[in-house]
Amino acid sequence: MGVAVALLLIVVASVVFHWLTPWWLTPLASNWIQMDHTLSITMAVTGLFFVVIMLFVVYTVWKFKHRPGSPRSAYQPDNKKLEHWLIGITSVGIIALLAPGLKVYADYVQPPDHAMQIEVLGQQWQWRYRFPGDDGKLGGTDARFFSVTNPFAIDPADANGLDDRVITGTEIHLPINQPVKVLARSHDVLHDFFVPEFRARMNIVPGQMSWFWFTPTKVGKYEAMCAQLCGVGHPNMHGLVVVEDEASFQTWLKQQATFAVSQQPPSATAGAGFDLVSKGNALAQAKGCTACHTIDGSPGVGPTWKNLFGKTETFVDGSTARVDEAYLRAFIKDPRARAIKGFAQVMPAIPLADDEMDALVAYIKSHGTAPQ
Repeated sequence: MGVAVALLLIVVASVVFHWLTPWWLTPLASNWIQMDHTLSITMAVTGLFFVVIMLFVVYTVWKFKHRPGSPRSAYQPDNKKLEHWLIGITSVGIIALLAPGLKVYADYVQPPDHAMQIEVLGQQWQWRYRFPGDDGKLGGTDARFFSVTNPFAIDPADANGLDDRVITGTEIHLPINQPVKVLARSHDVLHDFFVPEFRARMNIVPGQMSWFWFTPTKVGKYEAMCAQLCGVGHPNMHGLVVVEDEASFQTWLKQQATFAVSQQPPSATAGAGFDLVSKGNALAQAKGCTACHTIDGSPGVGPTWKNLFGKTETFVDGSTARVDEAYLRAFIKDPRARAIKGFAQVMPAIPLADDEMDALVAYIKSHGTAPQ
């Protein structure tokens, strides 16, 4: 009796919670209403099966509960009629679950011919983006061309790639009502580019190219995030997608550096110090340092670089050390040698050439010195 009542209450509470829950989907801002419909079908089918099966269990527990002197249940190891019914009903349920999803997915990976292409590059723990230039074509890539200043490994001999717009920051802009084909690659581990309002996401498997498409339908700012656990910096792997009118988008796009410009060395008139800081900035982006270390003083996985130089760090064993050039070089080479109090010891050793180390240290120093 008690078990039957408890199971019945679970069913009622589950159904009521589904209708009254405060956790609903974010407002749709793309063409993919089919994604919502597919989810609704899944909830309806699985919900129906859950209620029916649970009510059947409640009935059997109540109907066939043990009573003094009641006969033992008959042993019936084989019931062809029941098996056929169960197979048929289960098959219908599985088809109802899979068929809509397969249809939507088939459309999801077949963009229209006039879709604008962009490339998304995932790396622990940041996003990079590439837009085609005036020719409307993305340049070819090859792993042998990868470098700090060429994270997309664009072929410098491919004329189609010279005018590609390369965005290393966290924000990109898209034109409203323009279909967008997203090409996605990973530098290291499994990532997943996801914008909840667009219902758009795709696993990004290292060594292969993934793609999908969507059409932004509402002007606004939307968060892009990684939907696969990709390491300790995973929560910080996010960006911003700004949807705006065509004219505003074109203005923003023309302000972004082309690949050809990004390969030019800093101006000799800027001075050696600027060269080092600029190179250190590019290096910090390429190595994923900025995913864990902020430059504005906000908390992160690792210590912020704002006013870090000259600061006295305290370690887990109670010892202290002043952050100078020697400290930074030693820590970058062997970050697990000493654990800083208040931070997880998760930073990997980063192999750097001497000139790269000089640049990264200069970049960290450029963010200020701790007040004495």
